[in-house]
Amino acid sequence: ILPLFSKHKVVHFNRTDTRLANNGIQLDLQKLRCRVNFQGLKFTPEIETLGYKLVRILQDKGPFVALHLRYEMDMLAFSGCTHGCTVEEAEELKRLRLAMFEAEMYAYPWWREKEIMSEERRQQGLCPLTPEEATLVLQALGFDKETQIYIASGEIFGSEQRLASLRAAFPHIVKKETILDPAELPQFQNHSSQMAALDFMVSVASNTFIPTYYGNMAKVVEGHRRYLGFKRSILPDRKKLVELLDLHQNGTLPWNDFALAVRQVHEKRMGQPSRRRIIPDKPKEEDYFYANPEECLCEGTKCEDLVGRRP
Repeated sequence: ILPLFSKHKVVHFNRTDTRLANNGIQLDLQKLRCRVNFQGLKFTPEIETLGYKLVRILQDKGPFVALHLRYEMDMLAFSGCTHGCTVEEAEELKRLRLAMFEAEMYAYPWWREKEIMSEERRQQGLCPLTPEEATLVLQALGFDKETQIYIASGEIFGSEQRLASLRAAFPHIVKKETILDPAELPQFQNHSSQMAALDFMVSVASNTFIPTYYGNMAKVVEGHRRYLGFKRSILPDRKKLVELLDLHQNGTLPWNDFALAVRQVHEKRMGQPSRRRIIPDKPKEEDYFYANPEECLCEGTKCEDLVGRRP
């Protein structure tokens, strides 16, 4: 590797984002990972210039929430989630799912399933929140109509129609497409990862970050915000939220009780200091290092004071 690095200055390790060990690595190497990921790595000058411009425009208008709204077509097809979709939309997602599987774009076991029980997955907390569900959760958490919300996402499935309830509750909703001059985005629009990089920069800089699905980007943003001083990141407990949302929407749980329950569920899910969950025999199910790089967030005995002793 060293000769290659000396020659090219950059070495790209493909498909290693979730395949690196989270635990059992000596402290100095863990801290090196933090320095690389949270300090060393930079986006291209073009991305950084536009990303900082987005942040500056938002901050000039006051505090803002970055809502990582994972309600894009490929995400729904990938997860097999169709809650809130019409029959036609569900069929469209199914066709895309099968096409992506045949193209071997994703090698997950559930892609081989021709029929996915969408509602069952939703009850298990495995589906992204819909825009309508996100609206109720934001209101329950205490955000009001004056809250400035930046939508960090690609094209929402169902377009603007699916954002109607969110816009009605929060009029100050913006996206990069509405903030920037139309001439500034075309160079990035055919590159989804570059568009995501802009959203990443805004999400890290936001006053509050809220992901509606806990994917890789949400995890890295969470970890970066912890590294910057435990900036507020509200991490929805989707399994519990689905239970509460259904009870409220069927009339069983009044609004005040629903809002109180939502706040109580998330009291300790605000990005506070905490220990990373370790599952030695199931590394894919344990907490992701970059979401909570606890080794980099404190020194010596201060760690126990900050996050508590490990059981």
